[in-house]
Amino acid sequence: MSMRTVDWSTLRPRSQESADEGLRERKKRLMRQQLSDTATAMFLERGFEAVRVAEIAQACGVSEKTVFNYFPTKESLVLDLGEATMNSLRQTLADPGLAPVEAALAILDQELKDITSWLAAQADAVEAKVVLMRFGRLVRSTPSLRAYQRDMTDRLVAEAAEILASRAGLSQDDPEPQIAAIALLGLWSVQFQALRRHLGRDVAPERLHQAVTADVMRAARLIDTGLHVLGTAGETDRSEQAG
Repeated sequence: MSMRTVDWSTLRPRSQESADEGLRERKKRLMRQQLSDTATAMFLERGFEAVRVAEIAQACGVSEKTVFNYFPTKESLVLDLGEATMNSLRQTLADPGLAPVEAALAILDQELKDITSWLAAQADAVEAKVVLMRFGRLVRSTPSLRAYQRDMTDRLVAEAAEILASRAGLSQDDPEPQIAAIALLGLWSVQFQALRRHLGRDVAPERLHQAVTADVMRAARLIDTGLHVLGTAGETDRSEQAG
């Protein structure tokens, strides 16, 4: 399986598509995917630093300016799925019918399904796993990609803290929503690490999903008790101030 033949677009959440999507919006979405997929393939083949944005633009038949119209930085070309996670947080974590941990687990499960479904659809599952592991090594071995990933995590934590604060009647700057958001986003790190560990095993995609989910659930149980009391934090804080 060549890096250039990997269909990365199938790893993207279907929610990025819309039933009422117009032709203009569809063309923009597909161009964004083409730019990211092409860049990812080139980075995997040659290394992140060895590929210039101008080369990616040329491979896609567009100008360098067009690339930056879609992606503000070179790093965002390859780590573009963080925005999908951001959108999922805004929709699912804000749902009052779901406890915070339940909401996070729902998002994580869908993201994991995207990966394991992609693996199951490949003609050579072993080689597909190798591609995913190479992608992980690319991110870990590139300082600018690690920095971009940390910045995206900080943005996700800030968004989660704002949503959790609103649910609990607190300020985003209060300590409770801050630590709750950090704990919730830590589940993404657990899933990434579990996926990395279990990808090296000779298991079918369905078993891979089960193994990774089991690790995430262990971590989720550890923080669930603390997050259950988040909703009462606002009342406690107001009571102490009144006293």
